[in-house]
Amino acid sequence: MTKAEFEQALAALLRAHEGRSENQRCVECRECERCADCTFCKGSKGLSRCHYCADTKDSVDCTHCHRSSALVGCSHCTGCTRCSQSAYLEECVDCDDCRYCFGCVGLSKREFHVLNERLERRQFFELTAKLRRELGARRSGRT
Repeated sequence: MTKAEFEQALAALLRAHEGRSENQRCVECRECERCADCTFCKGSKGLSRCHYCADTKDSVDCTHCHRSSALVGCSHCTGCTRCSQSAYLEECVDCDDCRYCFGCVGLSKREFHVLNERLERRQFFELTAKLRRELGARRSGRT
């Protein structure tokens, strides 16, 4: 096999893979594409071994995540991108092994942070409840 033959065959395989939409070994998933070994997910793409995720894509071993992408081993994350081994994150990017963070970027092994700043547990929950209400109103078109 020559280099050109290899590259041509690989390109054909990639096109075929991207063109497929069926799920494999999923249980009770709805409106999902290219997922494998997932349960009870909805409207997601490219998940593997995820459970109860919605509107999430290209993630592995996650549970209860929503509107997120490229997560690994996360649970209860919303609006997050490229986070791993984390839980209860919202609107975070590139966080690793974090808990209860909101709007954080690039943190590792942190908890109770908002915009990368540490808060006391009580302050964290008070501020994030307020932010959720205000952001939710803005996102839904209410003022």
